[in-house]
Amino acid sequence: MSSEGCSGCQVRERALCSTLSDGELARLNAISRQKHIERGATLMWAGDEGVVCGNVIAGMLKMTAFAADGREQIVGLLYPGDFVGRPQAGELPFSIAALTDSHLCIFPRAPFQAMLDDHIAMERMLLRRTMTALDEARHRMLLLGRGTAEEKLAGFLLEMIERSGAVPSGRAITAGEATIDLPLSRGQIADVLGLTIETVSRQMTHLRTAGIIDVPGGRLVEVRDLAALRARAMVD
Repeated sequence: MSSEGCSGCQVRERALCSTLSDGELARLNAISRQKHIERGATLMWAGDEGVVCGNVIAGMLKMTAFAADGREQIVGLLYPGDFVGRPQAGELPFSIAALTDSHLCIFPRAPFQAMLDDHIAMERMLLRRTMTALDEARHRMLLLGRGTAEEKLAGFLLEMIERSGAVPSGRAITAGEATIDLPLSRGQIADVLGLTIETVSRQMTHLRTAGIIDVPGGRLVEVRDLAALRARAMVD
């Protein structure tokens, strides 16, 4: 991507490189390359050496681990603007695969680490994001351990809506303004939330009956009352 393309990037203000000046962005651009990943394809495998990292430009990816019996567990989701991979050397703890057709801006790990060494603001932003991701993981553990099925599903849908950019975080919407195409099946949602498929389906029906969401077909979910969804998710 050219520096002009970088300045017009749809996640320019959200991505890690937002801390860079035009000149610094040109240096980063010199080591970057664009990568398209088709839905279902794996970008990185757990246990492999992390040789690249980058920004999610479009689409959504999942981070997965595998149980001793071979079952897959989704442990995190990556949205546009999120950082992928590790700039430090070492084996990757999770596999990363595309839930939807996705587009990324990829950097070789070693040159990117050199840029972090030279640009303290970008390094600090990466640290802040790492700490935020840790806080989110702890909150998710609390929700999974203590939250009701309704709170879990409402929180999941709220995260999908706000992180995917369907609406700005916390903003009120009119009925039908936000519609998302869920990239996960109900079985996958159940795995993420520690629920059964039947419970996920039942809670979706409850939210629909309450007029909070509509499910027009397939994996489409139309949010009709964002404030009510936030209340069900126990979000202040």
